[in-house]
Amino acid sequence: MTEMDPTAQLGSAESDQSITVSQLRAELDGTGQSEAPGTAISEVVDEVEASLFGTDGFSFEETHVKSSLDELLLSLVALRSSDTHGKQLLDDLAQEFDTILSPGTVYPRLHDLCDEDVLEQRELVKTKEYTLDDATEAQSDIAEAARQHLALGMVLRAALEEGDFE
Repeated sequence: MTEMDPTAQLGSAESDQSITVSQLRAELDGTGQSEAPGTAISEVVDEVEASLFGTDGFSFEETHVKSSLDELLLSLVALRSSDTHGKQLLDDLAQEFDTILSPGTVYPRLHDLCDEDVLEQRELVKTKEYTLDDATEAQSDIAEAARQHLALGMVLRAALEEGDFE
């Protein structure tokens, strides 16, 4: 049996569904993990926490993570260069946002984002990987969520500063 070129593409060259031989081997061997998975995500979360809270500890609350789940999933996929499968996204939510969500909560949201053509799902041998299908729409969704959260935060802060809570 002849050895295939590890960089050879399987599938149509113009299709986003193609995969290299080496990627396929890595997935089958279970070695398809990047060297430093989630580094960009960790750096972003750490930087935000440090700028807002300094050395004080901070923990995200599950209800707030759930209310922004679509935007967080889009952000995680955008920040990851690989390993954007459901299990890894669940692990990222647990590690970075202190929230352990069930697959029954996360996977339907991923499927809805695919149905809305914001994410694209690519079937691999053992898993499904998610990529941004409409980066402009994903960016717009994240920006709008950020504006909404910021405005609500400013109102709550003003109420704390000006309200009579005694």
